[in-house]
Amino acid sequence: MKILIINGPNLNLTGRRETGVYGPDSFEDVLKGIRKQHPDIILDYFQSNIEGELIDQIQAADGDYDGIILNAGGYTHTSVAIGDAIAAVSLPVVEVHMSNVFSREPFRHISYIAANCTGSISGFGPGSYLLALEALKRKSEKYFRLKRK
Repeated sequence: MKILIINGPNLNLTGRRETGVYGPDSFEDVLKGIRKQHPDIILDYFQSNIEGELIDQIQAADGDYDGIILNAGGYTHTSVAIGDAIAAVSLPVVEVHMSNVFSREPFRHISYIAANCTGSISGFGPGSYLLALEALKRKSEKYFRLKRK
């Protein structure tokens, strides 16, 4: 199984930024831990603060990966274009947030990508990525809507 993790803006500062919300570990440390727990899965990682680069990665992943774990950061609440990119690919995309977005500011309660994702996971810190990976490992037509309308 081959999974692409895509992180959006400011997630390159994980471990330094708002550690009470995002935790003290860098995302590279989080990724090392995930890889150690799942050596049987190929995990590639991409992070960008630029919306178009995130869209390019989503599009390029189609046909090359079995799924995407996407933390679009602040673009979750603003980007119709990222939502459209998810709708355009045939692989499952799981929306992930380390914080519980529903316990934060009201604008964070809106996701422009969720409707096109297979599912959404939030509030479990770096463990949100592990939960998303578990969901993708268990994917089947019985449990996941693989084709969008």
